[in-house]
Amino acid sequence: MPACLLLLLTLPFVAASLAAAQSRPFGGFFDAGAPPGYARYVSDASETAAEEEYDYIVVGGGAAGCPLAATLAGPGGGRVLLLERGGAPAEFPALATAGGFVRTLALADPSPESDAPAQGFSSEDGVANVRARVLGGGTAINAGFYSRAHPDWFYGHGEGAEVPDWDMHLVNASYEWVEQELTFQPEVHGWQAAVRAALLEANVTPWNGFTVDHVTGTKIGATTFDASGRRHSAADLLAFARPGRLRVAVRATVTRVIINPIDPADRRGRSRPAVGAVGVVYQDRLLQQHHALLRPGGEVILSAGALGSPQLLLLSGIGPASDLASLGISVSADSPDVGKHMFDNPRNGISIIPSVPIDHSLIQVVGIPSANGTASYLEAASYIVPLAPMLRPGPFMSPSSPLYVTMATIMEKVPGPLSEGSLWLSSPNPLETPSVRFNYFSRPEDLAQCVVGVRRVAQVLRSRTMDIFRSPLGSSSQGRRGPVRRDFRIVGATLPLDWSTNDTSVADFCKRTVTTLWHYHGGCVVGRVVDKDFRVTSARSLRVVDGSTFSVTPGTNPQATIMMMGRYVGLKMIGDRHSRRLVNNTS
Repeated sequence: MPACLLLLLTLPFVAASLAAAQSRPFGGFFDAGAPPGYARYVSDASETAAEEEYDYIVVGGGAAGCPLAATLAGPGGGRVLLLERGGAPAEFPALATAGGFVRTLALADPSPESDAPAQGFSSEDGVANVRARVLGGGTAINAGFYSRAHPDWFYGHGEGAEVPDWDMHLVNASYEWVEQELTFQPEVHGWQAAVRAALLEANVTPWNGFTVDHVTGTKIGATTFDASGRRHSAADLLAFARPGRLRVAVRATVTRVIINPIDPADRRGRSRPAVGAVGVVYQDRLLQQHHALLRPGGEVILSAGALGSPQLLLLSGIGPASDLASLGISVSADSPDVGKHMFDNPRNGISIIPSVPIDHSLIQVVGIPSANGTASYLEAASYIVPLAPMLRPGPFMSPSSPLYVTMATIMEKVPGPLSEGSLWLSSPNPLETPSVRFNYFSRPEDLAQCVVGVRRVAQVLRSRTMDIFRSPLGSSSQGRRGPVRRDFRIVGATLPLDWSTNDTSVADFCKRTVTTLWHYHGGCVVGRVVDKDFRVTSARSLRVVDGSTFSVTPGTNPQATIMMMGRYVGLKMIGDRHSRRLVNNTS
């Protein structure tokens, strides 16, 4: 069984003991210590007006939504409302440190009524997964690894997909804006240092040192945890908004985008959308409804992620007409590709219990066998999990004291992928997580990538660097005085004995042990649901800006590119706003 599955099995034993320390009461967003710079903009949705107007309404305060809202509320922008269905990060102390990564997964709760910052769900493939439910989105709960997209990503997004006309100067400037505030060079030692040496020994070369760029070989990426171990998330970027322009409402669940027909006289051509967004409806934690409406020339931007954004389009009547009608949802625009082309990068790996003590570490070192994203990425982590919490009490252990064990994992992530699935509404209830199937390894090319990637994991484990982590298993056939045989104490599934020669057995291992790295994307793909400027093609004044527009993962980890994207699109929108004003003033 993969490490994450063992983790998910053992986490319920600690969930109860962590729950009391995890959350803070309503109204106590920033009680402990100095409040973050964005605190002045944040309020509970129950404190917002029943109806109010804005220039921009951003739905989803995650990796894209936070930098987007901050930029739109900055120089040249307008009045912005950012709506986040979860709470503020400071309410959940475990989010602040790398050690809290496991705690957050422990408390992932599938219930829509839960206040946990991580919401668990399972795909129709049977793979357990998690989505964020907190301001900052995935950047507030993830492992903190930061690396830019591979260069070719900006010029091709999979089979037949369109590509935005990226301005690479602005792309790099947007990356740098994020990096100046959120990223740090990690201090690599212990398990991560051993993995670095083992990758090089396994010929994942050259050695590139520390860099945020996606380059062939082995490298150290940036981290969003600073030298004191404190997490920085996309929520911190909200501090760059101009005072008086931004309002952030937490525990605000958007139930639909308000879509109205457009007067034919204003459509300026038959190819223009017949409907447009005029605002959103959201409810607070007390189940009170609120209306946020657009000022003339304003826009609604969905940044609710690869599950939330297509779900909101469907709930708002934009999607496959027959599917919407079957749920009793009034069709605003027949858009058959909404919820289609869903992707999740398969992850497979080997987990061990090392023979020597190692430190807790999240992903810092990565192996990139191919710079253009055509070979599986190699990553590693080490963490402490409760293994046997129900031992008989003794003089040094209370009845509630679990036994903890350190585990280390080396994993491979299939790039792309080419295998695709779909998302659909199980019901018209906006509080329910939509159903999704990713169809892992339905394309043989992905399975072949996994076979190669798993073999590279095995080669890393066979390196001399890794020998120190092997455990003694008894004496050799030479008798008691012979050398002690050592091998890895594997947690869960082991590689087949003929892993180096038998493609079929390794492929079976891939399919049996597949899990997720939480990098799912798609559902509102560019060229199918949105255009090259991320505008929804079937509705005016409505955009989608997040990972749901991707058909290919941008590299080892998507968070850098999604945050860049929020800044980038915000600057583009401000430029468009100024251009329209110039045209109107001269006409």
